[in-house]
Amino acid sequence: IMAGGKNAILNTKEGVEDNYEEGARSMMRLKPTKKDVVIGVSASGMTQFVRGALTCARGAGARIIFVTCDPRTELQSFVDLTIAPAVGPEVIAGSTRLKAGTATKLVLNTLTTSVLIGKTYGNLMVDVRTGSDKLRDRARRMVHIVTGLEIEATDALLKRAHWNVKAAIVMQKTGLPYQKALSRLRKTHDRLRDAIGEDI
Repeated sequence: IMAGGKNAILNTKEGVEDNYEEGARSMMRLKPTKKDVVIGVSASGMTQFVRGALTCARGAGARIIFVTCDPRTELQSFVDLTIAPAVGPEVIAGSTRLKAGTATKLVLNTLTTSVLIGKTYGNLMVDVRTGSDKLRDRARRMVHIVTGLEIEATDALLKRAHWNVKAAIVMQKTGLPYQKALSRLRKTHDRLRDAIGEDI
């Protein structure tokens, strides 16, 4: 969620970050629970919108991560984890889109990528969707790396697996047909290493 909603992405909306109640309402609409982790982002400290959203999430029992470039923020005691890159003063005073904004994007890229770890096998993103030539080529390379098959055999295997990389690898490693490979993946919560009983 973002202060000012989707429209604020394309059009500047001054002052919306000062609205505590709207932050709380926006979070409430998502119905957070104790199973959730909520990440608040405020490069220069804690805005009221973010404070309202995080207070609502905390009230629902969610875990809280706070990403800021102001390590002096008083919110340290309110959150479970603070990530505060030390970027120092901005080159143009007050322009947090420069160092603070860039550092924040790096942190968020790391967090969102780490959420996908269950979709990897070793360092291979085996949950790839193969909707383009580039992604089909990536699928071929991954199946080749894991199975050792030559490219022509890899293509044939992927076609039998409907271009599902995980299913193709399970089929090759276990000898199972496509539907049974999918069933085994479902039983292991889609974790390839568990489905084939080995790590890369």
